[in-house]
Amino acid sequence: MGKKLSQDQIDHFNHKGFVAPIDVFSREQAKAYLDMLESFEQSQNLELGKGFNFKPHLLFKWVDEIARHPAVLDAVEDLIGPNIRLFHLSVWPKKANDPAYIGWHQDATYFGLDPSTQITAWVALSDAPVAAGCMEVVPGSQRLGQLHHAENHTNNILLSKGQTVDVPFDKSHTEFMPVAAGQMSLHDTYLVHCSGPNETNFRRVGLGFSYIPTNARSTSKTRLTSALVRGVDEYGYYDDEPRPQTDYGTAERKFHADAVARFRASNDEQAAKY
Repeated sequence: MGKKLSQDQIDHFNHKGFVAPIDVFSREQAKAYLDMLESFEQSQNLELGKGFNFKPHLLFKWVDEIARHPAVLDAVEDLIGPNIRLFHLSVWPKKANDPAYIGWHQDATYFGLDPSTQITAWVALSDAPVAAGCMEVVPGSQRLGQLHHAENHTNNILLSKGQTVDVPFDKSHTEFMPVAAGQMSLHDTYLVHCSGPNETNFRRVGLGFSYIPTNARSTSKTRLTSALVRGVDEYGYYDDEPRPQTDYGTAERKFHADAVARFRASNDEQAAKY
C-alpha cells in the first residue's frame, strides 16, 4: 500500500505501464481551474494549445498549485520515490467536434533522460471519455523500450513535431483511459499511447505533468530547467524553476521564455535521434 495508490494499483502500473482513474480534486475545483485557463485565453485572444502549451506552471499560480497537489505527488511518489522534479508540463486541449488527434508515440522520445524514469500524470480539467479522445494505450508496451519514431507534420496532429512510432508493434489489444474532471491517469515514459479526435460537443482539456526522480539527468547538451516539487535534490542536474508570484507577470514571462527555449533546443536534439 502506497501513500495514495493501493498495492493493486501499483502492481497494475508495474505490469501494464499505466493506472487510471485516480481522484485528485472535485469536479467543482476542476471547473474553477478550467475557468481560469479559459479566462486567460479570452483576455489574450489565444489558445493554450499547440505552439503555446509548454510549462504554464511558470506563468500561473493555479497551475503551480496543481503541479504540487498532494494527491498528485503522493501517487507519483508511490511509483518513483520521494525526491521529485517536475521536468515538463503541457496543456492538451481538444476542441469540440474537431479532427485533431495524437498519434502512437512514447513520451521518452522527447525527453532524453538517463535513467529514463519518468511518469506522466494526465490531470483532467474537463471530462475525457472515449468519445472526447481520451488516451488509448498498449498495455505492457513500456517493456519494449525506446521505439523508433518519425516526424509526421499532418495539420491535425497535436504533438509538437508529430513524432509517431514507425516500426511494427502489436496494437490488437489496446485499452482506453477515460477520466472525469478532477481525476488523473498515470503512465510510464515508454508506454505506447495515442488519443483520437474529440467527437463530443464540449472542449476536452487536460494537463500532462512529467515527473522524474531527482537522479534522472538530461542527456541534452542544453542545461534544462525543472521544478523541485517534493523532497531534496542532491544531484543538481537542472536549474531550478521559481514559483510564479504573479499570474502572467513580467518576471514570470521572462523566465518562461528562457525555459521553453531551452526545452525546445533539447527537444530538437532528441528528435534527431529517432
